[in-house]
Amino acid sequence: MKITQDNKDALIKKAAKDIVDSRKTIALTGAGISVESGIPDFRSAGGLWSKYDPEEYAHISAFQSNPEKIWHMLKEMMELVLGAEPNPAHSALAELEQMGLLSSVITQNVDGLHQRAGSREVIEFHGSNQWLVCLECGYRQEAASLSFEVIPPRCPRCSSILKPDVVFFGEPIPWEVQTRSFEEAGTCALVLVVGTSAVVYPAAGIPPLAKQNGAKVVEINTEPTALTGFISDYLIQGSAGTILPKIVEEVRRHVS
Repeated sequence: MKITQDNKDALIKKAAKDIVDSRKTIALTGAGISVESGIPDFRSAGGLWSKYDPEEYAHISAFQSNPEKIWHMLKEMMELVLGAEPNPAHSALAELEQMGLLSSVITQNVDGLHQRAGSREVIEFHGSNQWLVCLECGYRQEAASLSFEVIPPRCPRCSSILKPDVVFFGEPIPWEVQTRSFEEAGTCALVLVVGTSAVVYPAAGIPPLAKQNGAKVVEINTEPTALTGFISDYLIQGSAGTILPKIVEEVRRHVS
């Protein structure tokens, strides 16, 4: 079907009504929601993995064997993320939560932009670049307090090398994060899939689980994905920063 503005406007109105009518709505977000904040998708042409081989730089064994080398890549990534600001898509989801219409955001992103936009119930599936952790003694430090002048940074308590509190390749997703995410997916009536193709497991299992338990799945993506026409009930094609604020505007009309 050719996408026209009329089609899109009708779907935006439909999504707003579905959110208002839903007994419980969650959102699953990915890299696409933060692109408009200036953080390229790592897998895109301008993304980090076009410059650094993820197997060489993003695997936990690489970090353990040569942390200084990996920290030069991490410094570039963290300076980009720490300098980014939330965009209208992050703010729209935060507003839905404030209205009592969004139970949680499950994000595959590590940028902390949902929290900075005002979302409180955020499940960070892959951890967060906002914190550094010592693998030896468990010390935690806010990344924003780091000057990055000395690479790699060391733990002030035991002098071991600090690591961003993110899940590297080769590391498991924390069990409590998986448990809470799948509980949310299994009990929701609607899931908004925003800025993600949902192909990387185990996070990719969230939309099918929700669907299996009777939930509607609404996609907001710039392009069709593997979910489109199979798992998702409908796709609103476009940028999250444009579509989500329009949905929230329609939601306000329903609840005012």
